[in-house]
Amino acid sequence: MPLAWTLTAANRNDVTQLLELLDRVPPVRGRPGRPRQRPRSLLADRGYDHDKYRRLVWSRGIKPIIARRQTDHGSGLGRDRWVVERTFAWLHNRRRLLLRPDRLDHVHEGFLALACCLICWRRLETSFS
Repeated sequence: MPLAWTLTAANRNDVTQLLELLDRVPPVRGRPGRPRQRPRSLLADRGYDHDKYRRLVWSRGIKPIIARRQTDHGSGLGRDRWVVERTFAWLHNRRRLLLRPDRLDHVHEGFLALACCLICWRRLETSFS
C-alpha cells in the first residue's frame, strides 16, 4: 500500500529524495499502547547503498535493509522487492500517469494521489470482503 510519494524531475537521483519521503510517511498504527510513529524497516535496492543514508535512516528509528553494492544478487531482497514493483505496475496501469501528457506538476501529482487512493481503496475492499 503506498504510504507516501513525491514527484521529482526524471534526472534526479532517487537517494536524494529518501529522507523527504520518509518524513512524509504518516504515523503507523500497530498494537495497543504507545504507537509507533515510523515503520520498523526500510527495504531498498543498491541505488540507496550509502553509509550516510544508512546512518540517517537509523537515526529516525528505522532499520535499513539495503542491498550492498559489489555483492552477489542472492541477498534475498528480490523476494520482498516485488511488492514495490507491483505497485509501480498498478500506477502505470493508469495511462495518464504512464504517458504524462500534463505539463503542470500539480496536475500530475493530483492524478498520482488519486491513483494511490484507488490502490488503497481496492486493498481495503478486498480485505473486508
